[in-house]
Order: sequence, then C-alpha cells, then structure tokens
Amino acid sequence: MSTHTEQTTETFRLSQLRELEAESVHVMREVAAEFERPVLLFSGGKDSIVLLRLAEKAFRPGRFPFPVMHVDTGHNFAEVLEFRDRRVAELGEQLIVASVQDSIDGGRAIEQGPSRNRLQIVTLLDAITEHRFDAAFGGARRDEERARAKERIFSFRDVHGQWDPRAQRPELWSLYNGAVSPGEHARVFPISNWTELDVWRYIGEERLELPPIYFAHERLVFERDGMLYAVTEHLQPGAGEQPFTARVRYRTVGDATITGAVRSDAADVDAVIAETAATRVTERGATRADDRTSEAAMEDRKREGYF
Repeated sequence: MSTHTEQTTETFRLSQLRELEAESVHVMREVAAEFERPVLLFSGGKDSIVLLRLAEKAFRPGRFPFPVMHVDTGHNFAEVLEFRDRRVAELGEQLIVASVQDSIDGGRAIEQGPSRNRLQIVTLLDAITEHRFDAAFGGARRDEERARAKERIFSFRDVHGQWDPRAQRPELWSLYNGAVSPGEHARVFPISNWTELDVWRYIGEERLELPPIYFAHERLVFERDGMLYAVTEHLQPGAGEQPFTARVRYRTVGDATITGAVRSDAADVDAVIAETAATRVTERGATRADDRTSEAAMEDRKREGYF
C-alpha cells in the first residue's frame, strides 16, 4: 500500500504598507545603480523623514550613496530646522544646505512679498548645477495635488531644469528610464504612490520621530483667507487680523509665510491617523496658500523647476 504525503502550499503576502515600502526601496536602488550623482532632498517634513527611513532600508549598513540637501528659504519653522540638523547628524550623513538668502544676496533671486517659496526654484537649480547632481529624490506624492498626479516616478527635467508633463517617459512593469544627457537630470519620487494616510501609518509602524509641530499644541495664530497662520518674525497679522491662541497642528511644513495650521486635538500618531482617515481635504489644499493663487499654481511652478 503506497503512502501519499500531502503537501500544503502557503501563500505569503506582504501587507499594503510593506508592498509600498518594497517598491520605494526598489526605486532608490535603481537610482543608485543608474545615476552617477544623486541627492536626497530633505526638509525635515514627514514625507522626507519617510524617505530617510527608506534609504536606510535600501542601503544600510553602508552609507547612503548620495548626500542629503535642504533648500532653505530662511523662513522655516525653528522646530523643523532643529530636527533636520539632529536627524542627519544621527544618521552620520552629509547635509548640504542650499540657501535662498544666498541667492538673494548674490542677485540670483529678487524678494517680492513675504513668501520666498517660488524663489526656491532658482536656489534648487543652482545647487543641482553646482554639485552636478543628475537625480534628486523628492517626497512628492500623487495624492497631494493635481499637477503632482501627472508626475512619473522618474520625472525628466531638461537642461534648464524645467518639466514638461507631455514629454514624460512611460513606466511599464516597474521599468524606469534613467538616461539623461549632460545638464539634464531627473526628479525621483519613491513615495509617489503613497497617500497621506499611508505615510502616517508607516510612521506609526516604524516608530519614526517627527518635529513636534505635527502634533496638537498651543500656538499664537491669526486667520487670513480661512487659514490659520502662526505669528512669527517673518509673518505678522495685518490690519483687522487679531492674533489669538489656538490648539493646532501642521499637516505639512514649509515656508512659515504660506503654511497654515489646522485646529486639532491629535497629540499622537494614532490620533493623527484617525483624523487623517476622516478628512476629505488634501493637506496642501487645507494648508498651503501658494496652491490657492490659481487652478494651475503648482503646475506653473513645476514647469519652471519647482520640487
């Protein structure tokens, strides 16, 4: 009598977050293999904090095969800058700070109004040229804004650093074309397919530290055009705008002159995840004044070389 051995096949599946992580790590390794001088753009914000962790997953225990760079408007929140410097020092990686103020002092940019957000274009492109970077990792995601939804993961930029949404390369079966000629470069978005909720869930699973500005706290603010702005040395209330103390947090961080806060009692990651799952307004739509100037505000800036 013959004996039959029953075999069971177990199917192992990654969770949705780990699938996103695996895709992002693959993208980072592709860039390291295809490009000569990449750089990782790091602002101290939640999306670029996730990029740093993904770079650790991709390249540790070795050093990152690229430096870290922040384009600093000079109008950033102090809590974010402190975190930026400390986090990069903890990792032992190289930090390059490209200063908008230096661009102004050198006559490369002209300050017009309180916001320096658009001036980052000149500073970023000058830094890419100076250091001969041929690829720049960014933390942009498609769910943030309609122009970013047009972006490929490998987003080609011409010799002037400009982006043409009609001239992007196809990306089929996770195959990426990294060919660039001298003077050209690519912006690479490893978390393009993530959502804001994915980012927060990943932060929770990985126990990532964030600047305290992302969690509910008391802050002196004033209201302008339906948004709450912090009272800082760079931005003061205008006529008829009365400052008051409110319990707020920031969904995104950037230039303090154009980044608004939202009222919130979410003081930890779990509370932020619950709040994010319930919201129906994108983070940029709720908190970034520069995206409200026109329907195509972001796309216009991106065409000129913006992040």
